[in-house]
Amino acid sequence: MAELFTPDTWQATAVALGLTLKVAAWATLLNLLTGVGLGWLMARRSFAGRGLLDALLTLPMVLPPTVLGYYLLVLVGRQSALGRWLQEQLGLQLIFTWQGAVLAAALVSFPLVYKAARAAFEAVDPQLEQAAQALGLRPWAVFLRVSLPLAWRGILAGLLLAFARGMGEFGATLMVAGSIPGHTQTLSIAVYEAVQAGQTPLANALVLLTSITALVVLLSANHLLAGHNTRAPQRP
Repeated sequence: MAELFTPDTWQATAVALGLTLKVAAWATLLNLLTGVGLGWLMARRSFAGRGLLDALLTLPMVLPPTVLGYYLLVLVGRQSALGRWLQEQLGLQLIFTWQGAVLAAALVSFPLVYKAARAAFEAVDPQLEQAAQALGLRPWAVFLRVSLPLAWRGILAGLLLAFARGMGEFGATLMVAGSIPGHTQTLSIAVYEAVQAGQTPLANALVLLTSITALVVLLSANHLLAGHNTRAPQRP
């Protein structure tokens, strides 16, 4: 047990943890901006191809992370049109960078935010939104002052789950960002590298820290979901 608390082990663990938290936080922010909007759209609008779009938005939940990583390499790799444009016009390189790790984590965890947001908006009584519109509120004001406040618990629970999933992402991140210590080596990748190198004390410390962090996030999400279900209005 004492081997878990050596200075070298703590330093390596702290670096991996800091990078993992940064990647997961940015990935969750991206999913907040995209997943909530798309969740509201799918909950409140009917249009041609709605079922196909829902399947495509949910697809990252069932595809292997390595397949998602390959798609990202094809889409934003150095040889792709988008990758060259980002490099030439914005000076942005996603492959083998922490930004690439953010993109991979966001893609893998996106369905958790999207599904939670859609379910939360579907639980909001449409009559409340219609009443707000009848009082003269614009659609964006109805969303911000009625829909979002009533759905925020479910959305936040989805964000916490996505954050936890982003922290544990491995396959897509490894393919897109690689394993560069201090730059792209997240906790899950650091565990893999430590096991491969036979560094058992470091692997044990990383696994313990990852497990505790994930448990705290999941308990928080369960608490929010329980509160959301308790306060949700009962329909006849």
